[in-house]
Amino acid sequence: MSDYIVSARKYRPDSFGTLIGQDNIARTLKNSIIRGQLAHAYLFCGPRGVGKTSTARIFAKAINCSNPSADMEPCGECESCLSFAEGRSYCIRELDAASNNGVDDIKALMDQVQIPPQVGKYSVYIIDEVHMLSQSAFNAFLKTLEEPPAHAIFILCTTEKHKILPTILSRCQTYDFNRISVPDIVANLRMVATKEGITVDDEALHVIARKADGAMRDALTIFDQTVAFCGTEIKYEDVLKNLNVLDYEYGFKIVDAALAGDYATALLTFDEILAKGFNAQYFISSLGGHLRDLLVSRTGGLESLLDFPDSLRKRYAEQAACCSVKFIYDALGVTTACEAGYKTAANQRLHIEYALMRLCFLLSAPATDAKPTEKKEIPSVAALPRNDKVEVAQKDKVEVAQKDKVEVAQKESATNVISSEGPEAEVEKSPTHRPRPLKTAGSLSLGSLIAESEATSETENTDHSADPIPSDDKITEMWKELAKNYAAKPRLASAIENAKLEISEQDDLKNVLFKVVSEAQRDWIKANMLSQMEKLFREMLKTSKVRLEVGVVPAEAQEKVIYMDSDKAKVLMSENPEAAKLIIDLELDTN
Repeated sequence: MSDYIVSARKYRPDSFGTLIGQDNIARTLKNSIIRGQLAHAYLFCGPRGVGKTSTARIFAKAINCSNPSADMEPCGECESCLSFAEGRSYCIRELDAASNNGVDDIKALMDQVQIPPQVGKYSVYIIDEVHMLSQSAFNAFLKTLEEPPAHAIFILCTTEKHKILPTILSRCQTYDFNRISVPDIVANLRMVATKEGITVDDEALHVIARKADGAMRDALTIFDQTVAFCGTEIKYEDVLKNLNVLDYEYGFKIVDAALAGDYATALLTFDEILAKGFNAQYFISSLGGHLRDLLVSRTGGLESLLDFPDSLRKRYAEQAACCSVKFIYDALGVTTACEAGYKTAANQRLHIEYALMRLCFLLSAPATDAKPTEKKEIPSVAALPRNDKVEVAQKDKVEVAQKDKVEVAQKESATNVISSEGPEAEVEKSPTHRPRPLKTAGSLSLGSLIAESEATSETENTDHSADPIPSDDKITEMWKELAKNYAAKPRLASAIENAKLEISEQDDLKNVLFKVVSEAQRDWIKANMLSQMEKLFREMLKTSKVRLEVGVVPAEAQEKVIYMDSDKAKVLMSENPEAAKLIIDLELDTN
């Protein structure tokens, strides 16, 4: 038991060549040693477990190594390397800022900095978790960090760069460490497994690598935990069970059920997942990730975004071929909305079950097992007894009156536009389509349905071929009368009265194009009033062979309206030289 060393320590990098995923940083540091361009302070920052402290140690050994290799790797055999490996080096010192974060600790460090190294050229001070230093300690450290002795080099390591003072950052060369990619973690775990004599499949290593979230130390820790659970033979199923990770198979199963419209299978699968102890929100998040991977698999050129073994890539490609891009896009919308509203849902299980049913109904509407009701023939009014006819007629009068009141109220509320705020303000409020009047419960009676049906059929069957074609003078005359019908809406009436008309005839139909002064007026009239104006105008002309269209007067053709007194005075002076001379003689102010 005493000889056992965890993999994170046993296989910790001890040279630049064994660093994983930080090739650019390793190359920069080696080049600075070769060229003799060493800075007095370095800052290594990045996520946990990516090799910051290990890189600092390797860099410190390489600086003081007596026999480095051609590419500046420490030899590991000289006195400096051996003393550091045995923990007795006085040239390379490590300080934990989490437990030595006071001003007194920094003062002690400043006293040590003045002592020259006994072995090697430099005294290297590695300060780990430097962001834990107090404000006073940082301030005390500033002067020494800016102008240290020639033999002193500081290497600061931190996971929270934003907590370090800008004055400290400006005195250091900063190196940002990246998260380690899944393929690099898998390759390193494969090497460790081979050296330890452990058999493991690629799927299991990918699960461990994805669980580590870019940290090599976390991956090695999870690997040790898995070995303790499984022994020398690690299988994919055992890793899932040990790490409590949701199997990829559930994602494939849910999507297959959605493609088949089988919501029963989807709900049973979700119940099975809950029975295994998985969090419901974790499940819906994993399902969203599965849909994302399907979209990536289906889109050519995005294969590099998938961190899966070849066997799993093939499965994703097969299922993605069965899904349209629209289906995946809509499904992602469902899962994203479900995940966003999960915490606020009163019944969280039902919230997710409803999302699963929506997924299953994306390709087709939900089927219903209810039998269609038999259609009952509606008797005509003529076939009803006399007393029933009178009763229906009375009901119709009341219902039509109610319907008229509702429609008038709706029109007044929906079209109260130009009279209050102007058409420019109403462009934002008005819908882009013409609103359909709402029907009240009172209008859905037998008599009203029959009357509506007869009125519709009468309108459709009317022959308008005999309607007269109005003359241009008649249209111009009645156009002015049309404006009077909108006296309650003075801005609309003014827009109609001042509009410029362009009348043309085509296929026995008079096209009347009236132009207003702004696009906002045009859009509002077209969306809300054009149909009503056309109907009223036809009634006034007693013909259906007129069609209204609305346009905009070009800016260059619009008359400039003068509002300011100074502008009016300039126009007066330009048009009347005598008035201009009089204003000059009397020294009148025109501003």
